[in-house]
Amino acid sequence: MKTLYIDTSSSYLYSAIVNDETIIAEVKEELGHTLSEKALPEIVNLFTTSNLVAKDIDRIVVVDGPGSFTGIRIGITIAKVYAWSLNIPIVPISALEAMSISTETSELKVPLLDARRNYVYAAIYNKDNKVLMEPAHIELEKLKEILQDNLQNKNLEDSSEYIVITNDEIETMPGKRCAYDPDIAKIVKETLIKSAINPHAVNPNYLKLTEAEESKLNDNHN
Repeated sequence: MKTLYIDTSSSYLYSAIVNDETIIAEVKEELGHTLSEKALPEIVNLFTTSNLVAKDIDRIVVVDGPGSFTGIRIGITIAKVYAWSLNIPIVPISALEAMSISTETSELKVPLLDARRNYVYAAIYNKDNKVLMEPAHIELEKLKEILQDNLQNKNLEDSSEYIVITNDEIETMPGKRCAYDPDIAKIVKETLIKSAINPHAVNPNYLKLTEAEESKLNDNHN
């Protein structure tokens, strides 16, 4: 089974074509402000370098958020067009879950993305990637409290340690750290148990309102 994986939820493009558990072609590149221009050509190039065409793909896995609002929309749009035109299944996955899956450790795993203004996007997983705290847009101090409660609850984890998975500079977050380098083959393998959905039903999972939505909400309250 050949899977096209797409993650444009940050300033990086993480994409690959995976045959069962083997990566055929892969790109991990920071594109920054050129993401909207270069993402699709880079993905098309994966097919060229692997001597495949789009119709060879059996399914698509796309990261639906959280992260960059613009980046998320880019990846989802590309994934939906491919899935709809090829009539193949599409499976969305959280960026935070992908971060957890990619990290091997015996500790609690805390994938973390800076959401600015003392907020973060975060989740808590155990070493087997079982969700202990669902992905959320949360105040950093509140996350620390929840994390401490989890560490003290022996039903969740005996270890008193955890590891923060992030590529962002969040100086006030304690704990061990490791950078996020996606293990795309492993992520794709984990998604095999997930149910595919209609491409038209795939939507960004921002975990928070956009600035326009927040502004409109504030205007309605004034």
